[in-house]
Amino acid sequence: MSVESPAWEDDVLPPPDWGRRSRSPLAGASALFAGAAALLVAGRLWIAPALDVRAVDAWTTVFVAVCVQALPFLVFGVALSAAITAFVPAGFWTRVLPRRPGAAVPVAGALGAVLPGCECASVPVAGGLMARGVAPPAALAFLLAAPAVNPVVLVSTAVAFPGRPEMVAGRFAASLLTAVVAGWAWLAFGRGSWLRVPQRPATSGDGRWDAFRSAMAHDVLHAGGFLVVGGAAAATINVALPASWVASVAGIPVVSVLVLALLAVLMSICSEADAFVAASLTGFSPTARLVFLIVGPMVDLKLIALQTGFFGRAFAVRFIPLTFALAVVSGTVVGSVLL
Repeated sequence: MSVESPAWEDDVLPPPDWGRRSRSPLAGASALFAGAAALLVAGRLWIAPALDVRAVDAWTTVFVAVCVQALPFLVFGVALSAAITAFVPAGFWTRVLPRRPGAAVPVAGALGAVLPGCECASVPVAGGLMARGVAPPAALAFLLAAPAVNPVVLVSTAVAFPGRPEMVAGRFAASLLTAVVAGWAWLAFGRGSWLRVPQRPATSGDGRWDAFRSAMAHDVLHAGGFLVVGGAAAATINVALPASWVASVAGIPVVSVLVLALLAVLMSICSEADAFVAASLTGFSPTARLVFLIVGPMVDLKLIALQTGFFGRAFAVRFIPLTFALAVVSGTVVGSVLL
């Protein structure tokens, strides 16, 4: 015969968290504020006197420019991604894209030619496509192609290089080639454990507008922080890198290509504006400037931060070097043929 415990026992025994201190949210916020205030005071006393005022002004200018330039396109991409999540049926993408992932990659890359936007917009859109069931290699091909081959970017390239239609054609061909090959490479060698597919938060209502608002609020808060981190890194590099060192390597063919490729990563210029910067680099060869235009929309500091935040560090440490290498090779080969 089993003996039941007295009814009062549950009231007498202490709860599992008995004796533990509960930390209120207000206490955590106060500690965070105190730590930030201490850092500001320490910086004002010991770091600020050692800084050049002109360097600080330049850093602030570049940081604000990168964030302000990218933020509208990021919001556009987030809104488009949320609209895809809320209003586009999941079966739509299975009808538009081929069933075989290998065939879906070039189709998704070509779809990037019809979407005006920059690289900041393509990351949340690609994440939204994956969340809706699109094969990751196809979504990644779209991610790389959309900011590089859309009509706005091609028109700005034509304006920046008047009378040079081969520069526009080279940018389109090399960018699309890089996007498709990167998608195929991820299809052949990528693993599911390396890629964290973004998940949409649950909504409180059943309506599509509720889903749209929830997805957009989630992505804006998530991606905005990584944009700020990328903008701060780009501003630091722009201020710290000596201009005289860049000019000294412009006449060395192979080195100049690599230097402009690295500068494209570090400067983090929006794809709608980078053609004007490339056109001003008259000391470099046309091929080196083409590589600058291919690498920038696919690999830069703010993109690295955004891709890491959306898809995980395991994805970023593999896909970003792959994209960089493919972009340099594609731009060099296409440039040597067309330019």
